[in-house]
Amino acid sequence: MEAFRIEILNPKVKTILKQLADLDLIAISKADSSSVALKNLLKKLRTKSDDVPSLDDITKEVEIVRAERYAKKKD
Repeated sequence: MEAFRIEILNPKVKTILKQLADLDLIAISKADSSSVALKNLLKKLRTKSDDVPSLDDITKEVEIVRAERYAKKKD
């Protein structure tokens, strides 16, 4: 099975896609935005953790690692 991300430019296409889904030729699912998907993943991972970092803490840590990585590339 292949998955595609499609941007609908003409609203009439929704009708066609719904008809294809009714014929069981395609499956339609709404995609979460990346930030929503990340928050859902973090929520799932945190259920078993005692020490829960916030999204801001994670962002700061990622920025630190990126800065170190880019500093090494410049040398």
